[in-house]
Formats: sequence, C-alpha cells, structure tokens
Amino acid sequence: MNAIMHMDLDTFFVSCERLLDSRLNGKPILIGGTSDRGVVASCSYEARRFGIHSAMPMRMARQLCPEAIILRGNSGTYSKYSEDVTSIIRESVPVYEKSSVDEFYCDLTGVDKFYGCYKMASELREKIIRETGLPISFGLSVNKTVSKIATGEAKPNNKLRIESGTEKNFLAPLSVKKIPMIGDVTYRALCNLGVKRIQTIQEMPMEVMEKVFGKNGIIMWKKANGIDNSPVVQYHERKSISTERTFDKDTIDVKKLEGLIAAMAENLVFQLRRGNKLTACVTIKIRYSDFQTFTLQKQIPYSASDHHVIPVAIELFRKLYNRRMLVRLIGVRFSYLVEGGHQINLFEDTEIIKLYQAMDKIREKYGDRAIMKAVGMEAKTIGRWNPFNGEPPPLLAHRHQ
Repeated sequence: MNAIMHMDLDTFFVSCERLLDSRLNGKPILIGGTSDRGVVASCSYEARRFGIHSAMPMRMARQLCPEAIILRGNSGTYSKYSEDVTSIIRESVPVYEKSSVDEFYCDLTGVDKFYGCYKMASELREKIIRETGLPISFGLSVNKTVSKIATGEAKPNNKLRIESGTEKNFLAPLSVKKIPMIGDVTYRALCNLGVKRIQTIQEMPMEVMEKVFGKNGIIMWKKANGIDNSPVVQYHERKSISTERTFDKDTIDVKKLEGLIAAMAENLVFQLRRGNKLTACVTIKIRYSDFQTFTLQKQIPYSASDHHVIPVAIELFRKLYNRRMLVRLIGVRFSYLVEGGHQINLFEDTEIIKLYQAMDKIREKYGDRAIMKAVGMEAKTIGRWNPFNGEPPPLLAHRHQ
C-alpha cells in the first residue's frame, strides 16, 4: 500500500524572517513589494486574520491592517533555508520530490514493514524543526492529492494522517477550492453550478464533470474522490536547461559574444517562466579554437526574472573569457530548478510582472525572438523548445550561428 507524505513549511518567508529577528514573533507581518505597486508575497497568520492573502496588492493589505510590519524580503535568505530543509529530507527518506521552495513530497511506501510510516514522518518533521527552527506541517495518505489537502488541514505547524479507505469521507465536507488544481476561475465556475463542497462532486457522475470542464473535469472528479496515481518524482538537484552555439567561423568579437550570451540567457529565462520554474545556478561555457573548454558558475537566489539572471550570465562570461583567443562555442545553462515561479515573482513590483507577462504573451504568439533586449539583437535564432515536457530540444536549439 502506498504511503505518500506531503510537507509544507508554514508561512515560510515569514518564518525565516522571524528566525533572524525574534521581535517579529506574534506580530502581523507582510512580505513582498513595499511600494504601492507591490503585492504581498507572504503574510503571517496574524495578518491573515484581517483578510490578507498572498498576491493581494500591498496598498490594500496596508488598509486592512495598518499596524502590520512590512518587509521587502530576501530571496537569497529563503533559498538558503530551503536548501537546509532539503538536505535533511535528502538524508532521511528514500525518494523525495521538491515541488517548490517550501513544499516536498516523500514516498514512504514499504517503510512501514521496518519502521512505520507515520512514526518516520513525525520524526522527520521534528528533526527539521529542531535543526532549522522552521515550523513545518505534513499530511500522510495513499496519494499526493489527499496528502497535500491533509497538510492544509493540519496547519499551522501540525500533522495529519488519513487512513486508507477514509479518503472520500475526509474530503467530502471540504470546499472544492481545497483541490490543488482548482484556481479562482474554476472555483467561480463551480460555484455558478452550485458546487461548493467536494461531496457534491463526489456525488456527480464523472461524465457531467467531463461535459462541463473537459479533460480537467475528469481529473477534478478523480481528485475529489481521492484518486491520484501520480508518482513522487525523484528530485535531482542538478536538473537543468541549457543552450549553446557553435560558430561556423571562430570569433574574437567580444561585443557579439556578450550579445549572444544575453540572448541565450533571456530565452532560457522565458522558458523558465513558461514552465513555472526557478533557477538557483547560472553556468557559462566557452570552447576555444584549440578545443579547450572552460565553465564558470554562480549560485543565485531562486529567480526567473531577466533583470536578475541576465546580468549574472554576462558577469560570468566576462570573468571566464580572459584568454583573448578565438572562440568556437559558447553556452548557457541554468540548474537547481524548482517549481514556484509565481510565488518568488511576487517580490517584484506589479509593473515588472506585467511587463514580463506581456513579453511572454508576444513570444508565445509570434515566436521566441519576436521581442528581445537590444543587446541580443545580433542573435539570429534561439531554438524554441519546452525543456519541461520530457522531450530533448530540436537541433534548432544548437544550430550554427
């Protein structure tokens, strides 16, 4: 029988800030863009009592809770604490999936024969709290969906086990919004149909959900009935996306090389946003005309923003390209990828978010190179491919310039 644990660090950004400054304990905290155009990236439970939630405009949050302490936040700090928790989980469980900077799935199937899944999950949670000081909740059940919902019900800083065979009864009284795939638009559509509780979906024929919502309706019906066969996908720290260029004629044109680095980095950052991913490591590769190859990398706070990542790529290139020899090939790679682009992007002002969204829409409709930074204009073609669908990139992504 499967045993899947979902773990979620409670109000993660706020908890990190409180570790650094205990005076924040027990007070309403808002983290995010501090200007009037900013939005709330995270808020404490004390702030939530005023109706504040993540993604809310900071101006509105201030009006709801004038006494709230507002912090800009530091994604580098949060990345470090996320890695501390990841290290503990890596050492403790056979298979784990890091689904975002503050969420994890662990497959404990079979552990009960030797140790006991619930006991192991509880001790892992206690170890994380003891060694990092961060509050964390978990849900344990036979699949990912039920465990994730159980974690939500266990919060704050608690645990909940759903015994096999009781999944439907556990889910029935909960709001349909608790189902992970249901966002605001789908929730409103369900409410318009008079569907507000999961039990209502459970009692509906699956064909009705399919007729109204298509394939997503079938998935929603299954999740509402506690059915989810998706596996825990083993997390690999060095999962990456990359692209490189081999020149027909070796070059020493530094301006051209920097432009290509910027263009490749810009395109890969777009691929990150399209896949709702973040990177925490940028690597630059140079191969000279004598075929000697060198790389240089730098770890960064989790990001999928042009203005954070592209300067790092150019900085690395300038440090690495110091031989003043003809260059045969250059490349860019992003690694340490995790889910969660939306949450981290909330640290940006809304104008920046809107700019990236507008640019990405243009690229989706007219092609990756339909809009680009001026510095990368000389890059003729950047291969268009989706690095998150499990398929290798086409040759176009490595074509000669």
